[in-house]
Amino acid sequence: MTSKKGLAEGVPSRSATSALGAVAALLFMSFLTACHKEEKAAATVIRPVRTLTVEVREGGDTVSLTGEIQPRYQADIGFRVNGKIIERPVDVGTQVKKGDLLARLDPQQYRQDFEVAKAEVATAEAEETRSEAQEWRQRELLKNGNTTRVQYDQALKTFKTAQAQLNSARARQVQASENLDYTELKADNDGVITTVGADPGQVVSAGQMVVRLAQPGEREAVFNVAEALLKNPPRKDPTVEVNLVSNPDIRTEGRVRYISPQADPTTRTYTVRVSLPGAPPQMRLGANVTGSVTLNQGSSITIPGTALFQKEGQPAVWLVEKDGTVQLNNSPSTATRAIWSSSATDWRKAMSW
Repeated sequence: MTSKKGLAEGVPSRSATSALGAVAALLFMSFLTACHKEEKAAATVIRPVRTLTVEVREGGDTVSLTGEIQPRYQADIGFRVNGKIIERPVDVGTQVKKGDLLARLDPQQYRQDFEVAKAEVATAEAEETRSEAQEWRQRELLKNGNTTRVQYDQALKTFKTAQAQLNSARARQVQASENLDYTELKADNDGVITTVGADPGQVVSAGQMVVRLAQPGEREAVFNVAEALLKNPPRKDPTVEVNLVSNPDIRTEGRVRYISPQADPTTRTYTVRVSLPGAPPQMRLGANVTGSVTLNQGSSITIPGTALFQKEGQPAVWLVEKDGTVQLNNSPSTATRAIWSSSATDWRKAMSW
């Protein structure tokens, strides 16, 4: 016979049954909530995209080099005679006009040579006058038979010799006068002095550079280009964009006028001169500039590196199909459109493979 105490231990109480039901209900509600969250997480986020048509374009690498503004026409100017410089009124940067004095030699020696030449001309003129009169007298005497043919021929010879000596003396006088004028070095054209090669008190020889005169009317950008860049030359008659180093906003365009056929023996670079017909006034002679030109590499299609993906170990891009859907494609086909995400850092662009 079972006691009441034993019956109470074997049969669950009403409160315990209620607690188990509450726990079961809580677990069921948690399960439903988790399923709802999974359905929300599984929903695809659709982002708006834009499309772009990809085209084959002429392209190539852009090369930038630093150069210098130089005049197209400049000349080293020196004296035509030797001497000691006593005056040089110009310096680097001086603006000069045609005919302005650039330097002067000591003219004393050349002035003396000119005076000697004048005296020789006077002597030759006197001798020419005397011999001419002698020839005339001998000619008249020969007509009357009062002299011999030999004497007349001698007088004629003396006269012609005097004429030749007079012409020679006059030529030496002209040369002495020119040498005296050459002691003053004058500008042949309007321009600016860019270099000075001799100072007052220095003895210079004929042809030695005293000043360098540049004509700033037409300026050029001069670059030293390495041989490796010339292996892949730019397109024919390329346009070069030139910017001022001190102020990149100041720019102009030019064209390659000259490429040196031989490398510089010291730097092993080639000189390239770019004509700048529309150079602004700020691009003064000697200013540093940057020149940019695109090297010729034929037709190509260029896309950003972030547009490339991988599919089955091969490069791939997103393509827009005719039905408006997109797919990641790595097959050799021609893509006519490209898409990129509205996010600025997530570009996707199609290209021809």
